[in-house]
Amino acid sequence: MSFNTKKYKEEAEKNRKHNLSEEPSMFNMISLAILATFAPTRIFLRMHKKHIENKATIEEKSGNFEQIPVIYLHGFRGGDYTTAVMVKQACKDKGNDKYLKVTADLLGNFKLEGTWTGDKNPIVQVVFRQRIIGIYGIDYYLSFVLPFLAKRYHFTRYNAVAHSLACPCVVRTEMKNYRNKNFPHLKTCSFIAGPFDGVTYLGDIPNVNILTKKGRPSVINPHYFYFLFRRKRFNPNISVLNIYGNILDNTNTDKFISVISAKSIRYILAPNAHSYHEVEVRGKKYAEHSWMHDNPFVINIVDKFIGLKK
Repeated sequence: MSFNTKKYKEEAEKNRKHNLSEEPSMFNMISLAILATFAPTRIFLRMHKKHIENKATIEEKSGNFEQIPVIYLHGFRGGDYTTAVMVKQACKDKGNDKYLKVTADLLGNFKLEGTWTGDKNPIVQVVFRQRIIGIYGIDYYLSFVLPFLAKRYHFTRYNAVAHSLACPCVVRTEMKNYRNKNFPHLKTCSFIAGPFDGVTYLGDIPNVNILTKKGRPSVINPHYFYFLFRRKRFNPNISVLNIYGNILDNTNTDKFISVISAKSIRYILAPNAHSYHEVEVRGKKYAEHSWMHDNPFVINIVDKFIGLKK
């Protein structure tokens, strides 16, 4: 497995600085994130007049088949650079370098760039403009971004590839809309470094929580309780891939997410899912939280799981 961490770090930082120059102010991000966090205050976001900047093209379908896009989602403080390497490799594995980039803000505005391809699995990269946002904020993003895309591009199912905080949000969104026929639903979901039962030192102290014999965490946070009481709402036709990291120090974490927190979702999803697979990535060079999404070993597993690569 070849992974040049020094080169990656330099390139990631270069891309991050480039994107920071184009993002909203800190006041904008935090104030809108607060409004998005609480349901009663979201009405102020919906009052804003929506704008769609459409620079994207749509290819005609190349046959009579159902289109199931692969949608890439980043987490807290992420951006297009978070999923850029995954998207690039997915296009390469699929044999088509075109993809759709969707930038959304919390006011409901969209910027569409690139191409919605005419094959079975269009690649879609979603970017949250207000990126400093918690789990409820990402929930809110998904509540309007996914139906917007489904209506515009005529799909009912999608494959999700999520990193970090986007992982639990994908599960929450599916559970909340399990009876909603007008909402797109998961076919497969690939989770990378997902915090399903807390973040290290923010309610999850390393080596304190353990899994019971049945696989349930002994210490449960409010978000995990949400999953626990709604676990039967997860559609049994969904296939799940859960990839998590362990940097092999004395914390049993990927530096930010504990192995226990990442593995805890198995107890919720595995009994009902069509299939459930777990992969632990080990080592300081390969398993660090902010590097895993660019790890070629991880990307290879994800693309094979989705079906983009044999």
